[in-house]
Amino acid sequence: MLLGVDVGGTFTDAVLLDDGAVHTAKVPTTPGEESDGVMAAIDAVLAAAGAAAGDVEEFSHGMTVGTNALLEERGARTALIATKGFADLLEIARQDRPSLYHLCAPKPTPLIDPELKLEAAERTGPEGIVEPLAEGEPERLAAALEEAGAESVAICLLFSYLDPTHERRLAAHLRERLPDLHVSVSHEVLPRFREYERASTTAIDAYLSPLLARYLGRLEEATAAAGLPAPQVMLSSGGVAPAEEAGRAGAWSVLSGPAGGAVGAGLLARLSGDGNALGFDMGGTSCDVCVVEDGEVQRSDAREIDGRPIQLPTVDVHTVGAGGGSIGWRDPGGALRVGPRSAGAVPGPACYGRGGTEPTVTDANLLLGNLAADSTLAGGVALDADAAERAVGALAEELGLGALETAAGIVRVANQEMVRALRVVTVERGVDPRRFALLPFGGAGPMHAAAIAEELGIERLICPRAGGVLSAFGLCASDRRRDTARTVMLSGADLTAERIAVAVAEMREAAGADLDGARAEVVYGMRYAGQAFELPIPGDPTPDPGDLITRFESAHEDRYGHRDPEGNVVLVDIRLALIIDGPDPRPAAAAKGSLEESTRKVRFADGWIDTPVLRGEPEAGRTASGPVIFELPEATLVLPPNWSASVDEFGSILAQRHTAVDLRSAPDDVVDLRSARRTKGRPRGGGRTKGRPHEAEGTG
Repeated sequence: MLLGVDVGGTFTDAVLLDDGAVHTAKVPTTPGEESDGVMAAIDAVLAAAGAAAGDVEEFSHGMTVGTNALLEERGARTALIATKGFADLLEIARQDRPSLYHLCAPKPTPLIDPELKLEAAERTGPEGIVEPLAEGEPERLAAALEEAGAESVAICLLFSYLDPTHERRLAAHLRERLPDLHVSVSHEVLPRFREYERASTTAIDAYLSPLLARYLGRLEEATAAAGLPAPQVMLSSGGVAPAEEAGRAGAWSVLSGPAGGAVGAGLLARLSGDGNALGFDMGGTSCDVCVVEDGEVQRSDAREIDGRPIQLPTVDVHTVGAGGGSIGWRDPGGALRVGPRSAGAVPGPACYGRGGTEPTVTDANLLLGNLAADSTLAGGVALDADAAERAVGALAEELGLGALETAAGIVRVANQEMVRALRVVTVERGVDPRRFALLPFGGAGPMHAAAIAEELGIERLICPRAGGVLSAFGLCASDRRRDTARTVMLSGADLTAERIAVAVAEMREAAGADLDGARAEVVYGMRYAGQAFELPIPGDPTPDPGDLITRFESAHEDRYGHRDPEGNVVLVDIRLALIIDGPDPRPAAAAKGSLEESTRKVRFADGWIDTPVLRGEPEAGRTASGPVIFELPEATLVLPPNWSASVDEFGSILAQRHTAVDLRSAPDDVVDLRSARRTKGRPRGGGRTKGRPHEAEGTG
């Protein structure tokens, strides 16, 4: 038996896989004491399966604890130790602005209080130590940290990715002198150049690690007392690691929750499709989208969370504040807006009957008939249609519209937010969304999927059997994974197979001495000399440099529209992932005869239509023509009149749109992708930057 539990902003989901049988549960999240909700979800899913805790062989856990702590700025009291003269590094940051014409846009609040920014008298340069660490510095800094009451410290010295001697001395002394102090060291967290990104990542690691260590410690105690296996925690990179390891490195699990959904989307795209799908996870608070190509989730080596860069491997997920609990409101110009503010788990949408009074997307769906007023949602939530009507009606009065017009407007505005998110990961990157299936999941995703697919010209949907809890399902299928990276800066005569092989071998020994039998995935970050950003080129642990250069030039031409046969190619860094393959679960469709059939009026574009409703899990081979609603245990799939559906052997609902796409009326940014890629502005990093070699620490 495989157990996966995912903590979301509104609900905590659990999935138990037992040799093809899929058992699910959903309970409200318990903010502040998330482990209580986790144990409640486990109890519920074990009861549903008629199983005992001792039957579970593996337990994987995804969470939003770190993400929420970072967004809400409630991490540990953290100090920073930087090279003398560089303590303001995080405030200076980069010179780019999030809003080009908003000159006074505020930057994120510093995680480090001014009195906790400390300087170490030392200096290391690109050629080695320039100024030795002053005598007595480790003890002086330890005393200052103790006096300031720091819970955690981030050590980030210049050029420590090349020579970590001084960082090692400081870390060793602090760990011995202050055993209760968490110490994050940049050469351990991120041994790569660009000091700002390295400092930001290390500071976030220090800021979150004590909080995560306490949370995961409580969870380990609770699971051990219940007779469950020790939890494996989902990392942002899409693999799991032991809870103790994850608790020591908080920055690695910031995107733990979305990563589980991306892994689940990849698995279902392979099982129920051709491996190419756009994952679309709409929960109660936010919507996460990702691209799955050839059954593999795309990954990135950097991410920003609330304006703070984290330069660690993550699944390439784009998030917008549009979920079932997103609140509709009137802006100062009189326009209807939705989100990013959410009703969350407490009080939740007005129709949950828990004291919420503001109109949300869920309230709008209830008034439009997409949800049934007499139904009970997963987690035991009974819906209150009168409360939803009061909430939406109050907004309707502000807008000068009717309640139903306002409800339809809320859904349409929310859909546009999600369409924009999907365009970010497809059209804006030169990817045609029409060649993918849309794979909706999350509690609210399938309800909006058909409308979003039509907007993007997508003709196929894959709605998983456990779509409402797919993030928890993905946890059950996750590999055990450990990632590391190193800046190497090899070019010309130095770019040899021997130099690359030695670097990869050293990285493997340092990162995976305890991972027997792990396979290696290597990605090489390459660019032309003078460029500011690298392109990721997958390769073997012992690649041929000539082949790497050829594939880089091909990727460069594909991305930017040109290559430079005379250009000097630089291997900037090597990114290594050590992977132990996880389980390969194959869910089976439900048994025949588990559906309840009824009808209700649902408001589509052409007005109210009497619509068949199939409640429960459909058996393999079941077919239906739109309009039709599938009320699955944790989600609701709404199909308009121009759609049909069938159920495959894995219980996934495969829907097909029958309206032909008229390319003459399609938006330019959907049709002429190649032209857009070549003429609408090159992404930063494609052009040359004269006089900025970016080979040194301070200029990257």
